[in-house]
Amino acid sequence: MHISEGVLSGPLLLGGALLSAGGIALGLRDTKTPQLPKVAILSSGFFVASLIHIPIGPTSTHLILNGLMGLLLGLKAFPAIFVALLFQALLFQFGGLTTIGVNTFNMATPAVLSYYLFRNLLKKENKTLVFFGGALGGGLSVLLGTLLTSFVLFLTGESFRALAITFFLMYFPVALIEALIIGFIVSYLKKVKPEILE
Repeated sequence: MHISEGVLSGPLLLGGALLSAGGIALGLRDTKTPQLPKVAILSSGFFVASLIHIPIGPTSTHLILNGLMGLLLGLKAFPAIFVALLFQALLFQFGGLTTIGVNTFNMATPAVLSYYLFRNLLKKENKTLVFFGGALGGGLSVLLGTLLTSFVLFLTGESFRALAITFFLMYFPVALIEALIIGFIVSYLKKVKPEILE
């Protein structure tokens, strides 16, 4: 899901940086001091998930967990994802510093959208609805994040169009797996710590 340095044009980098800066500002304004540990834990979970690689054919992929962050944090997912991507870029050279705005926007926007679409399902008493709320939020976040990343690559030029299509197809099974995982996670949280989902 990371776009590396030297791939995107200046206008795309600037647009991504401005959009992400706006999202981060809204997320920080929405963050209260007692919520900081929750934001930090989810940001670190997002960071660690990128280190667990799953082989798919000649390449590999990893869990993303942006849907879980969105469902639990809402707008606060923007600064949480930004911090995790910043550390991934600095420590492991995943993505890059110039592309961090685009990468943040591509991951955080679907997360926040999932919050507004499926958050109310997590408040229901019906366990099936809670599971489906988590699954839909998790799966849709990965699919939309992949779609945004593929779209940016598609805009970059003719040479990246085949890569954009391959990239989207490669992450489709990840979206299904992540939907199940996040569905089970929110179901478990509803059982043991329901106030997190309120």
